[in-house]
Amino acid sequence: MLPWRARTRTQRAFATLLVAGALAGGATVAVGSDHQDTPLVEFNPRMDMTDVYAFPGSAPGRIVLVMNTSGFLTPAESPTATFDPNILYQFKVDNDGDAVEDRVIQVSFTGTGANQQVVVHGPAAPVVVGPMMNVVDNDAPVLRGDLNTPFGSASGIQAFAGPRDDPFFIDLEAAFCILPDRRPASGPLAGACALPQPGFRSPGVNYTAGYNVLSIVIELPSALLENGAPGKLGIWGTLSR
Repeated sequence: MLPWRARTRTQRAFATLLVAGALAGGATVAVGSDHQDTPLVEFNPRMDMTDVYAFPGSAPGRIVLVMNTSGFLTPAESPTATFDPNILYQFKVDNDGDAVEDRVIQVSFTGTGANQQVVVHGPAAPVVVGPMMNVVDNDAPVLRGDLNTPFGSASGIQAFAGPRDDPFFIDLEAAFCILPDRRPASGPLAGACALPQPGFRSPGVNYTAGYNVLSIVIELPSALLENGAPGKLGIWGTLSR
């Protein structure tokens, strides 16, 4: 799991969704990000899923999945920041190309503060397919650990949950000039565009620089996600209450 923390900003920022060809062949990458893109997550930052990443793990045949939430945490906020125990965080994996999840890893949290516990269920077949009515699969394998502490097995599943530097680069002011319907409801970027149209500028201003996110990092054998043989994996994330 340490490769996620050891990689440079450039290496970590390469994708939001990765479709990997057996982790050994080529890969196609779709790039995107959402930081406070609706009033709901603006005022409920723990529901703000900023990015999902996937990349090869610390050894051949292993894969790392990362979900980042709670954008724009300041360094002062980060040491005491915790996840919402009322939210179910899920990695969903399609391994047969039909854009429907075949394996699900569910992550939830108990308690608050420094003693918050991390609970990982799966990977397993989904109890409910799709974004609605998701429930915790209590029959799936379970891994438990402490917040801000790596836990699990280096040869099996290992995990980490806690604050990390936000790897994404975005010029929010320029983005809101181009996409005004995504403008926040409050704060200094809530007003009308002050940049020359159409809003592009060079160099851009990285509004995530110096801020952290809450990261969920899972490393595991890719065989646990594949459909009996190496192939392409479609990977995305969901948050639900």
